[in-house]
Amino acid sequence: MSIVSNLLDSKGHDVLTVKPEQPLHDVVDLMSNRSAGTAIVMDEGEVKGILSERDVFRKVVLPRLNVDDVTVGDVMSKTLTTVTPETELSECMEIMTDKRIRHLPVLRDKQLRGIISIGDVVKYLLLEKDFKIRNLETYISSAKE
Repeated sequence: MSIVSNLLDSKGHDVLTVKPEQPLHDVVDLMSNRSAGTAIVMDEGEVKGILSERDVFRKVVLPRLNVDDVTVGDVMSKTLTTVTPETELSECMEIMTDKRIRHLPVLRDKQLRGIISIGDVVKYLLLEKDFKIRNLETYISSAKE
């Protein structure tokens, strides 16, 4: 059974976190420098929302707002879909597919533990399948001898 905690253990628990009052321009620079598609918005240790590239595009670029006049809190998504470290990766795939989202914050007892992307999940599941295939091939080869 593949669960979120296994994925986080292999990829790491590092998450870009920002504050709602931060200027959007500064956060977009941070996201770009870290090659991060999202940032988790936190205030006083509590998760308040998520800022994605899609949020910036839809809420700032398309309406032609001046990015220098916008804060993270102005454009972040406040409704979050989250998972726990014990959530199965197959369920994560279903959630991301059904809700058309690419990132899931991982929370335990309202505390941020990490974030996973659809790319992370696919990569992990493929590596896991390759490992199982190699083990089966080894088992079959040794059984023939």
